[in-house]
Amino acid sequence: MKKLKTDRLILRGFKMDDLEDLFEYAKLDTVGPHAGWMPHPSLEHSKRILSHFIESDDVWAIELEKESKVIGSIGLHLTKLNNRDKIHELGYVLSTKYENHGYMREAVKAVLEYAFNELQLEEIYVGHFIENKKSQKLISYFNFEYLNDEEYESRDYGLKKSKIYVMKRNEYIKEEK
Repeated sequence: MKKLKTDRLILRGFKMDDLEDLFEYAKLDTVGPHAGWMPHPSLEHSKRILSHFIESDDVWAIELEKESKVIGSIGLHLTKLNNRDKIHELGYVLSTKYENHGYMREAVKAVLEYAFNELQLEEIYVGHFIENKKSQKLISYFNFEYLNDEEYESRDYGLKKSKIYVMKRNEYIKEEK
C-alpha cells in the first residue's frame, strides 16, 4: 500500500504499533455504529481487526503527523455492491475527537487523487447509512453522483438502508481542472 501525504496527515498501512490508537477511537459508540460495526469491546478485539487491516492491505491508517497519532482509517476496497461486481468502494472512519477540522476531507482528497491519477480507476463508489448525516455531507462536498437507495449489509447490524453514490474518473478530472 502506497503511503500518501497531505499537509497535515500521513496515510499509510497499519502496523501493530497502532493498536492503542485504533482501540482509542474504535471503542467509541460515536464511531463504529455510523460505519456499520459495533464499538470494540476490548483491546484484543481491536488487535484482530488490526491484523485483518494489515493482511488485507486496502485500508490506510490516518496519522495526524504533528502528533504521530492514528486518528482514523480510510479504505479503498475491491468488493461487490449488491448487483455490481468488482467495484472500488471508499470507506472511512474518524475519531470523534478529531471531527470538524477538515482531516477527513484531506484524506478523501488524497485517496481520490491516487485512485484516479495513479491507479487510473474508472469509478469509485461510496455510501452512507441514511442516518449518517456527517458522511452524507462529506460525500456531497466531493460531488459524488447519487445513484439510489439500497439495502447494504453492515458488518454488525445486518441490512441497513443506505444511499449509494459514484464518482467517475472523467467527472473527477473535469472537476479537478
